[in-house]
Amino acid sequence: MQHAPMYWQFLSRNLAILTLVCACMAYLYPPAFLIFKHCFLWFFAATMFALGLVMKPEEAKAALSRPATILIGVVTQFTVMPALGFAAAMISVWQGASSAVALGFIIVGCAPGAMASNVIAYLLGGAVAFSIAMTMLATSLSPLLTPVLVEWLGGVFMEIPFWPMMQTILLSVVLPLIAGMLIHYRFPQYQQHYEHLAPDLAALAIIIICSYAVADNQQRIAETPWVVFALVVALNAGGYLAGWFIAGLCNFDRRYQITLAVEIGMQNAGLGVVLALKHFEPESALPGALFAVWCILTAAGLSRWKKLQEESVSAC
Repeated sequence: MQHAPMYWQFLSRNLAILTLVCACMAYLYPPAFLIFKHCFLWFFAATMFALGLVMKPEEAKAALSRPATILIGVVTQFTVMPALGFAAAMISVWQGASSAVALGFIIVGCAPGAMASNVIAYLLGGAVAFSIAMTMLATSLSPLLTPVLVEWLGGVFMEIPFWPMMQTILLSVVLPLIAGMLIHYRFPQYQQHYEHLAPDLAALAIIIICSYAVADNQQRIAETPWVVFALVVALNAGGYLAGWFIAGLCNFDRRYQITLAVEIGMQNAGLGVVLALKHFEPESALPGALFAVWCILTAAGLSRWKKLQEESVSAC
């Protein structure tokens, strides 16, 4: 099989380090990335379009033929991560953090899986259609389940506008995904080009999304106590481990096990930041802003490690 030129997939191959570098640049000079404020959703759309280009119809059919698997994944998402977020909130208060920061951990735990998780699942060799199906169902349920869970765990009710949120899902997830799949279906002869281009397109969007989150919260990050950073790391790792072991208990195959771990470990921290800033004190957005960057770094690092393993095996 012919290997892609080195200039292909440069961004996806180096996603972790590029995300870290750009996040540091965004922290040091926020205006460089605040320019993306009004086109933020377009980058989400770009990730879904890229996935549509590479997602095979037979893979989508296989995922939809396993509704119980999707249901298990979504139930895990709305139980494990809220519980871990609540535990992180309790520990943060015990360590002297404010109640607003504690609430931020609960919001992160109650937000559904991020769109970026679909891209990471692809880069890790997971089941992309299963990842997308989980994201779609969890995001559709979030207008009801997220405020209920936040009220129950955080003691504060958070109003979420249902129809505007659904419109956002349609415009930034469903339509770009369908567009990518239609192009894939209409011009299958370019499949090799899609597989070379799509990872870099998605990686570029992820880098910009994370950097924007840092730039928009630069001042709040500067004032964050160390315990918040430690709990963000623990929350992300706990999600990965919980997803991996639950998938193993349910006898998922390896691709689905990888996907569930990614979906549980990567929350939609961007949504959490938006909700926190709109409905609560600005300080409650801190855990979400930090989690958005950290979960991408860890997931990108895992994808790079897997890529190196594959290259090592190919060289043998």
